[in-house]
Amino acid sequence: MTVSLQQAMEEAGGAMDYVRTIDSHANSNHLKFFADIPQQTTNWRQEQQAWADSVAVADLSHHMYDLHVEGPDALQLFADLGVNDFSNVRPGKAKQFVACSPDGYLIGDGILFCLDDDSYTLVGYGPINWVKYHAETGDYDVTYSEDPHGGVREGPPETFRYQVQGPDALAVIDEVIDGDLPDIGFFNFGEVSIAGHDVNALRHGMMNEAGYEFFGPWDVQGDVLAAIMDAGADYGIERIGAMAYPTNVIPAAWMSVPLPAVFHDGMEDYREWLGADEFEGALTIAGSLDSEDITDHYLTPVGAGHDRLVDLDHDFVGRDAVAEQMDADAKQKVTLVWDRESTKQLTDNLFEDAPARRYPTLPMPEWALTQNDLVLKDGEQVGVANNTRYLYFERNMFSLCAIDAEYAEPGTEVTVVWGQAGETGNPRVEEHVQTEITATVAPAPYFEDKRKTADYTAAN
Repeated sequence: MTVSLQQAMEEAGGAMDYVRTIDSHANSNHLKFFADIPQQTTNWRQEQQAWADSVAVADLSHHMYDLHVEGPDALQLFADLGVNDFSNVRPGKAKQFVACSPDGYLIGDGILFCLDDDSYTLVGYGPINWVKYHAETGDYDVTYSEDPHGGVREGPPETFRYQVQGPDALAVIDEVIDGDLPDIGFFNFGEVSIAGHDVNALRHGMMNEAGYEFFGPWDVQGDVLAAIMDAGADYGIERIGAMAYPTNVIPAAWMSVPLPAVFHDGMEDYREWLGADEFEGALTIAGSLDSEDITDHYLTPVGAGHDRLVDLDHDFVGRDAVAEQMDADAKQKVTLVWDRESTKQLTDNLFEDAPARRYPTLPMPEWALTQNDLVLKDGEQVGVANNTRYLYFERNMFSLCAIDAEYAEPGTEVTVVWGQAGETGNPRVEEHVQTEITATVAPAPYFEDKRKTADYTAAN
């Protein structure tokens, strides 16, 4: 019998004890997101550099979770749960779907594809189970099916997804497409032919450059990938491995894998429905944030930078709370650029007879799926940093951060507290002392965003 998340949380001693204790989740297959992706194809530095200088292809086929929802009430289901504007939904349109709890904390986001009238696919992690829960318990005329990620799925996926990104991406795409690339609007998708196979092309970008994501039936993925690699050979195309892939959150300014807002009071019914072996039950938190209030470890849609997506002209779960966030002087999403000399303390310490500092394993130095680190100004907390990554092509460490609005001005100097708060039982964390790292506030996204200004209809 599957233990519910509510039962597992009670047995652990409460929400904070559950999410802090890695032993509670050690057997969860949901931790194996990148089980089917090589750690490095060449090496992570060369792979990152290709994103910045030429072109790279990332395989999203295995680590993403697809939820297919069909029925006359499918759009209503998503509209009732999502903060987004759904008035322009049509076949061929995609949205960054954002869902929150009734009290306005972020449950998660994913990409919602409208495949046809009354037919949708949601791709991601955080909101998948939340949508399933409401599909089962609400009054909706819908059915759903799933294509889980490789950690829990048996056999290959149903759908391949290949992202082609980088400054030379359009040139490669222009060569690989059979015929002319259709005029596809930003965050729309349309049918194209590659290697004689009809597949879909989503126009978007994760590296703030023109790019596409191709997806289609798994049985043609080999031909499609071979065609992309052949077309990219003259451009130095690289395949992105599991080490480099999560670092693209910095250029995209996407706060990935936040702690879903399901562990606080008021969410008991959902936790009773949800198995402890599901995605939410697999998450642990780490970092220097030491609050005993579980909600301090959540993001809000506004703090995660989703305020541009919020449509208050329709009713959705958490609407009133999100409206207050929009009106208030709320936290804002920024990029923190770590000071190089300050960061070097963490590695120089390896060659000194001194108390150990938390070593930043590169390129992703975090030691849990959700990590929250204190951000201070003059010794007072002003924000929470997450998604800390090293970018080789910048030779620098970066974090994303939800920061108090008065400190969101680019150029503001703050301090990131680096190192674990308390015991977690995490074998990846050595005994260490915390270190204060100087960082500078910068815009999010940090790099110039060229995704909508580039000519997507032709490479030349």
